[in-house]
Amino acid sequence: MKPERELKSEPEVWIYADGACSGNPGPGGWGAILHYPSAGKEKRISGAESMTTNNRMELIAVIQGLAALSRPCRVRVVTDSRYVVNGFTAGWLAGWERNGWRTADRKPVKNAELWRELRTAAAVHQVEWMWIRGHNGNPRNEEADRLAVAARLGLQSK
Repeated sequence: MKPERELKSEPEVWIYADGACSGNPGPGGWGAILHYPSAGKEKRISGAESMTTNNRMELIAVIQGLAALSRPCRVRVVTDSRYVVNGFTAGWLAGWERNGWRTADRKPVKNAELWRELRTAAAVHQVEWMWIRGHNGNPRNEEADRLAVAARLGLQSK
């Protein structure tokens, strides 16, 4: 996998994050893999909500991945969610903040509380946002998806 662009130095941790929802809204799950290349270690985390949306699960996966880091790091967040990546790379977040958390057509930003939480979590780190096509053979992205689906299914089986 060739990255779209390089950090000034190699990331200390790669976070592969994904969300899954059955119905939209409906029961959902999120999963994240924290991959530490220099240490050769990985950590897997996941969770679920009974009534949510896919976009909320995508945001929460990244928020929880960043929250799992114990100190500021160089991070590459890898996700198949253009919604999450564009929030930072296409200037959506900055525009929403300038507009008082309203979209260009003056409607309230959906998931504003999660965007604020993600902005705060990301500010602690040097983060690069990387979009990859979902279900396209990237092993860690596929595993993050499996974690999200398993968390959702675990919630539904209770």
